Amino acid sequence: MKKILRPLLFIFVMIVVLIGASRFLSQPAPAHVWFDQFARYPLVIAHADTGGTSPWPGDTMLFLENAAALGVDVLEMNVNMTGDGHIVLNHDITVDDTTDGTGTISDMTLAEVQGLDAAYDWTQDDGATYPYRGQGIVMPTLEEVFQTFPDYAMIVEIKQEAPSMAQPLCDLIRTYGMETKVIVPSFSDVAMSEFRAACPEVATAASTNEVKQFVYLSFAFLSNPVTPPYFAMQVPIKSSGITVITPGFVANTHRRGLQIHAWTINDPAEMEMLIEMGVDGIMTDRPDVLLEMLGRAK
Repeated sequence: MKKILRPLLFIFVMIVVLIGASRFLSQPAPAHVWFDQFARYPLVIAHADTGGTSPWPGDTMLFLENAAALGVDVLEMNVNMTGDGHIVLNHDITVDDTTDGTGTISDMTLAEVQGLDAAYDWTQDDGATYPYRGQGIVMPTLEEVFQTFPDYAMIVEIKQEAPSMAQPLCDLIRTYGMETKVIVPSFSDVAMSEFRAACPEVATAASTNEVKQFVYLSFAFLSNPVTPPYFAMQVPIKSSGITVITPGFVANTHRRGLQIHAWTINDPAEMEMLIEMGVDGIMTDRPDVLLEMLGRAK
């Protein structure tokens, strides 16, 4: 029995030592200037909805202009890159689910994607009507967005993993001086790693696997040793049947110097719950409802 217990005890001691050392050596996320532009919380983040919950089709100038007119804190959008190197707004890597065309954006030119009706498939009543179809709404470029909203805080989510758009996106952000205005998330670990290497001065959010790692460590009370390479956790309330956002998770996130942005929240009861928990931002298809709840409606 002693022969078995001694190696187990040694392993246990080593684990304790490693955890202790990592706690001592790890650092929380440093402060980032992206967050300096906000004076009140939670942030009202207008989510680029393509499912008909929002009053306007997401990832269009119509959506961005109306959300900005409401007075939201942050405009959220999704980006891909055309074959001729232009960064455009679209929720998916293909045009199939939003436009009257088909194809992968990276295989198309800007002229081809902007020749499509970007609001063609947008409906609020399961296809009974398509209120913005044929209204001349086209897929905007990110450059157009930067030119139109130079002072607005933005979440610019990378959807495309290959070909890499890390350097072109970074170049565009730098060209328009948006380094302090933009935070960049992506579900892709590859896209996120490439962008951080290309543009270290721009704030990023955790990728899917980084979120999973932090959530698992948080549940095991081991999140303190994490030195995050990101500045925000953008997560749903639940994922795969597991409740992610809890008071403990919010506290752990804040202890590591991170903000927590919940998505996509349209239920007023869930909004209230998250506000009480102290989340830093709420992504919603109904920013009008959240602004009214917070007493910020214009």
